[in-house]
Amino acid sequence: MSTLGTTHSRPAALHVIAGGFTLATLDLIYACSFWAWLRHVSPMRLLQYIASGALGEAAFDGGLATALIGAGFHYFIATVMVLVYYLASRRYRPLVQYPVRYGLPYGLLLWGVMTYVVVPLSQAQTSAKPLMLAFVSNFLMHLLFGVICAWFSRRAHGVRR
Repeated sequence: MSTLGTTHSRPAALHVIAGGFTLATLDLIYACSFWAWLRHVSPMRLLQYIASGALGEAAFDGGLATALIGAGFHYFIATVMVLVYYLASRRYRPLVQYPVRYGLPYGLLLWGVMTYVVVPLSQAQTSAKPLMLAFVSNFLMHLLFGVICAWFSRRAHGVRR
């Protein structure tokens, strides 16, 4: 591992949290832009939709409070995504050495879990007929998210380059 140029200047937890914050923020920028352009959905409504996964339809009547709950859920989930990759990379070191090679399939896994497990098991109402553009762009963004998880995990291990 020494050939990778490691340093341990900050605790791993800070990198995992920074990764979760970065991931969630980039996802919100993407989602807010995409849905505002496509369906004129406001950022508050989007965050309330996230909260509706746990709160059901009542989330849309909660104003800013439920939007903030949705943001909290979103940042928590993103941080868990980075944490899971980091924990796996502690046992399988190539995850650290090759962040793109393993980050892309991890993004695919994230997409599959969110699309086919988390959202269907939540109380959030989904469209009976999803838009292909939303489906494809969400898939592609999750590939990027996997690489972001891998990169921050790499930083958490102290790898600089």
